[in-house]
Amino acid sequence: MIKTIEKYPVLSLLVLVLILLLPNLNELKVTIMEARNFIAAREMLSDGNWILTTMNGEPRYEKPPLPTWITAIFGLLFGIKNVFALRFPGVIMVWAIGVFIYLFSKNLTNDKTHSFINALIGVSSFYVFGIIIEAPWDIYTHGFMMVAIFFLYRVYNSNNKWDILLASVFIGFSILSKGPVSLYALLLPFILAYALVYGVKNKFVIKSLLVLIPGLVLGSIWFIYVRAADTETFSKITQVETSNWSSYNVKPFYYYWNFFLQSGIWTIPAICGLLYLFMIKRVKNGSHYNLSFFWTLFSVVLLSLIPEKKARYLMPVLIPLAINTGFYIFHILEKSGSIKNKLEAIPLYFHFGLIGIIGIISPLVCFLLFKNEMIEQQNLFLPLSLALLFMGSFLYLLLILNKMYPVFYISILIFTLSLTMAVHLNPVFTNQNTNYKSISMLKEEAAEKNIPIYVLDQISPEMLWDFGGIVHKISKTEHGFSFPKENMFGLLVNDSTIINTYELRSSYTVEKRDTYDLNHTKKYKPRYVNYYYILKKRNDE
Repeated sequence: MIKTIEKYPVLSLLVLVLILLLPNLNELKVTIMEARNFIAAREMLSDGNWILTTMNGEPRYEKPPLPTWITAIFGLLFGIKNVFALRFPGVIMVWAIGVFIYLFSKNLTNDKTHSFINALIGVSSFYVFGIIIEAPWDIYTHGFMMVAIFFLYRVYNSNNKWDILLASVFIGFSILSKGPVSLYALLLPFILAYALVYGVKNKFVIKSLLVLIPGLVLGSIWFIYVRAADTETFSKITQVETSNWSSYNVKPFYYYWNFFLQSGIWTIPAICGLLYLFMIKRVKNGSHYNLSFFWTLFSVVLLSLIPEKKARYLMPVLIPLAINTGFYIFHILEKSGSIKNKLEAIPLYFHFGLIGIIGIISPLVCFLLFKNEMIEQQNLFLPLSLALLFMGSFLYLLLILNKMYPVFYISILIFTLSLTMAVHLNPVFTNQNTNYKSISMLKEEAAEKNIPIYVLDQISPEMLWDFGGIVHKISKTEHGFSFPKENMFGLLVNDSTIINTYELRSSYTVEKRDTYDLNHTKKYKPRYVNYYYILKKRNDE
């Protein structure tokens, strides 16, 4: 079985990613970043705003359009309301990252098993797959850049023109996904690490420029066009985005130095792989380990230099970290029966032991925490519980027998099934708020009655996505609100007290019709609520 899996690594990675992500893909609620992407994609299809992208009818130039183009195409093919289909390209990008970690590692180590281990670590690292929900642009920009780095590595070691072309194209795609983010966080650290480890021989600088310059040109096309077509708006947005780097979400320099925690289940092996003095004496080829180590280190340092910091910005670090962690895991797996100092294998045995415990006790823990949900989903819970109990027990048997390669693969399956169980049974992902009410029907109901709908203060991206169309804003000027010309219209407000202002009440009769609440759990967020009123001009009474 293991030989078959390792014989077809690309297909095996696809199967794992699909098992890991597809069962949960439709369960998670649409996040704020997803909603922005989905809305822009919807308006590409409905209004043709493919280049000058919009959100709620207003310019949305904060993010380049390539991921949104891909989302829109899937929306066109499978329905723009089909969240599963809109998320699916992100799943493919996770798989692509795994494939190119494998191909890159294979070029680096010339060992298929080692390379496959690196790829499996990559796709099962927490923020690599988690980012497709939290920040959909990130998986594209870093995924495309990993492809570019694979071809760039080949450029450094050959003179193939196709490698130069493909490296440039995918650098361009990365820039068209989220600007220069991955250039800085993933590509630059790789180039610095490569130069440090292997030197700048063999026309290193020339080859780098041959790849970078066309890639930068390709990636800049959209920015240049938008700047020319809508200069004022583009400049305002650019100023805000630039100022955020130094004034928004500012964290101390050391904020990212727990980066290994973002690898999730691989935290313990990741720490071991970063013990440079320990590892450099044990790996087969020290220069290749040096590349992954310094690539990881430079990536963390460069990200730490930017004042604006968020946990999800660490996602690109997990790519070289997966390769670096693979050196430790492969060393232990390969030498498990012949390691002289058994202490060096203890962390990995402890790691696998924890995963075995998770497999054995997670059904009981889930039953105690989510008893009601399990009763409702017996058809899912029972087979998952039995599978986890069996695999957790079997993992311990294999540990006793010192069969470490099967232990590694089973540990990934245990993690995958545990994640599926947690997502499907956890009340966080279901509607526990009794006041929950979707706004999805309001658009059609208002259209039937010929009532235009406006928003007075704010509407969250999640609410706007659920609404299904554009909600025009009532602007406020120096002279007060600029109310619409219609004698009767619907009004959405986030702050209900604003409806009692004298300016509004003196001009309109106000009738409250409904409250739309997208809070899924009892953890209440006011921005998920909008109150709906019907306003009529008083002089028409």
